[in-house]
Amino acid sequence: MREYSAAVRSFNYQQTARAALAGSLEALNACVECCDRHADGEAVALYWEGRDGQSASYRFDELRDQAARFASVLQAQGVGPGDRVAGLLPRTVELLVTVLATWCLGAVYQPLFTAFGPKAVEHRLHASGARVVVTDANNRAKLDEVEQCPAIICVNAAQGSGDVDFHAALNATTQACDPVLLPGEAPFLLMFTSGTTGPAKPLEVPLRAIVAFQGYMRDAIDLRPEDAFWNLADPGWAYGLYYAVTGPLSLGHATTFFDGPFSVESTCRVIDKYRITNLAGSPTAYRMLIAAGAAFSAPIKGRLRVVSSAGEPLNPEVIRWFRDELEVTIHDHYGQTELGMVLCNHHGLEHNVHPGSAGYAVPGHRIVVLGEQHEELPAGQPGILAVDREQSPLCWFAGYHGLPTKAFVGKYYLSGDTVELNPDGSISFVGRSDDVITTSGYRVGPFDVESALIEHPAVIEAAVIGKPDPERTELIKAFVVLGAGQQGSEELAEALRQHVRKRLYAHAYPREIEFVSELPKTPSGKLQRFILRSQEIALQQAAQQAHKASA
Repeated sequence: MREYSAAVRSFNYQQTARAALAGSLEALNACVECCDRHADGEAVALYWEGRDGQSASYRFDELRDQAARFASVLQAQGVGPGDRVAGLLPRTVELLVTVLATWCLGAVYQPLFTAFGPKAVEHRLHASGARVVVTDANNRAKLDEVEQCPAIICVNAAQGSGDVDFHAALNATTQACDPVLLPGEAPFLLMFTSGTTGPAKPLEVPLRAIVAFQGYMRDAIDLRPEDAFWNLADPGWAYGLYYAVTGPLSLGHATTFFDGPFSVESTCRVIDKYRITNLAGSPTAYRMLIAAGAAFSAPIKGRLRVVSSAGEPLNPEVIRWFRDELEVTIHDHYGQTELGMVLCNHHGLEHNVHPGSAGYAVPGHRIVVLGEQHEELPAGQPGILAVDREQSPLCWFAGYHGLPTKAFVGKYYLSGDTVELNPDGSISFVGRSDDVITTSGYRVGPFDVESALIEHPAVIEAAVIGKPDPERTELIKAFVVLGAGQQGSEELAEALRQHVRKRLYAHAYPREIEFVSELPKTPSGKLQRFILRSQEIALQQAAQQAHKASA
């Protein structure tokens, strides 16, 4: 195993890029990097497991051929280099074919999480200007409510719908498109990240980010040729798309898709069936597995070589449980949609692991802690986690697409997260300095939930916060001001929950709703969510103290 400090000292961006890519930083194609160059021989690219027990595997050469032909289907819909293709698809081979075909044309893939409701889908389609959206029969109805919806390609399209049928069009096409080569700064992904002062913001991911994604897979995930790898994250989100699709496939390594709801039974089944040795996921998923006790640990013990965690800070008890019950090391990793993973306890590099720490900068990045005047802070002083862009050649984020940002200050990118430097050089996560809610591994912007609530005719105003919760990290709580003549009740609260679930997505609805007469605001009218959040924390602490006193 390489020593961490030596890996940092010896890092050379040009050498790393040459070793990582079949093309060059001047002429790249993501389909070539993630598929075509690995298509010689019998190498498997995807192991697929369905919710009903069906399964299949797909080789790189099979995906190459399908992607080249489906690219001509997209081309017939007017898609060319730089155009956006959206995918509202579950974890199936059709998703991979869509992604690779989009990249083959030099176009940009835009993920749409299948739990999104029509409003969330509509916002992202309009903001991206997508030419085509590819979906399946189970998600097709959501597009009926999208105004000015782009052309639709549907897996198992209904007769008379006017949609292009995915497989019929693919099977009817003999023409295969040649990959379009583009410079490394050209985008190949369009992602959306949630904020606190407006709708989800789009950002472009350039082709050269593939080099950074490989660095994380190699150094932090420690993905080895002999590993069977499974990333639990959905490719509708950054961690899944970056590190369950782009990262492993660009290394010529098979990935695993399970197309079904998360459960202890299904997790055990996939790990056992595919002999998974390298697992990645979120603390929420791991806590659910731990809650199952021996039902999970007994069949899995000794199977896993390494486990990685991302999405929120990893609880110490999770680390201990995996060590004691499964005899495997689980490491905490930190990143953002804007950055990819940049701060990790590395499985593939030797360094001290500081308890409770998010780890060390991934080689190719310089991560610092900044004070209020944007000065670099020494150990022991909390501040904002920042990336020194001048000394971080793997950092690829250049700002939000078509939107201004205050995240860049001089040479630094400010993450918005509060951290603290430890004496050993590792960095510990303290908390978020914005209002983004982390619930069950997902980051949810309160603005989207508030907007959906206000759409309901009974609601005048709404404020949404993350309330600390031991199981989900935070649960979503809404404070709602009703219109004249409206009465707060549990029936209305449930109606509002269902309204938000329908308009947004399943994990973004408020589990708690409190009806209030007014909301705290600044003199200029800006909502002060932190006051509501502080009140909730104080109430929880008082309740805990009262419980201890009574015991």
